[in-house]
Amino acid sequence: MMGPTHAMSGAAVWLAGCWVAGHWWDYHPGPVQLGVGAAVCAGAALLPDLDLSGRVTANKGGATVAHTFGVVSLFLAECVEKISLGVYKLTRLRRDPQRHNGHRTLTHTWLFNVGLGFGVGELCARFGKWAVVGVLFFMFALAIRGLLHTWAKKRGWVITTLCALAAAFCAYALLPTGRGYPVIGAAIAAGGIVHTFGDMITKEGCPVIWPLPTGRRTWREFGVPDAIAVKVGGGVERRLLLPVFVLVALVAGVAVLAPGFLHHLADSALG
Repeated sequence: MMGPTHAMSGAAVWLAGCWVAGHWWDYHPGPVQLGVGAAVCAGAALLPDLDLSGRVTANKGGATVAHTFGVVSLFLAECVEKISLGVYKLTRLRRDPQRHNGHRTLTHTWLFNVGLGFGVGELCARFGKWAVVGVLFFMFALAIRGLLHTWAKKRGWVITTLCALAAAFCAYALLPTGRGYPVIGAAIAAGGIVHTFGDMITKEGCPVIWPLPTGRRTWREFGVPDAIAVKVGGGVERRLLLPVFVLVALVAGVAVLAPGFLHHLADSALG
């Protein structure tokens, strides 16, 4: 899927998850916690594509996420792609095909995304304010690039960076203190996993269960049959999936923050 769809799917899943958690486990985040979680999950839903690098010196190519901070993030994407390719070559079995790039390898596995979420949660808990602000800044920038793709592209990476930095400090100031920040790590893990599901409905699939071997392969891609696979950037994605994710995000957000409003609408419709 394209960057905006990935980002919106992350926000929608987080908001819907909070709605379900409130219904079954009495989890009721406030507006700030809900917004921060949704933004972090949206940003994290772009993060796996940091393994899709472009031409750094020309500032061209690469995934949406790779342009978040201009040539700096393009260079980061180049490093992530090379590391991913190296891990692929070190762990591939005989039936795994030869590869010349690391896209859709390491960062598109469930182990990587769960481990990243856990590691970030521990980092924030251990080092406090500056770790939290740094993580929020990075994730907010990715979320802006994905959710406000056209706006961010027109304004450029400098404006995106400044907006993300301001939002990170504001969010930290408004978040409740003294509780640790496990939700940030959970949102990052959830966003990355949501990304893999989005890619699994395209023809390429994802090696989500690496490093578990299947049929003498450690990098087997899992996905839907080609006959029903979604074309990246095609009509199904733009006209169906993206609007559905927007609708889910809106309904779930209202359901969490103002459940009485939805009940009122339901009663009005039935009455």
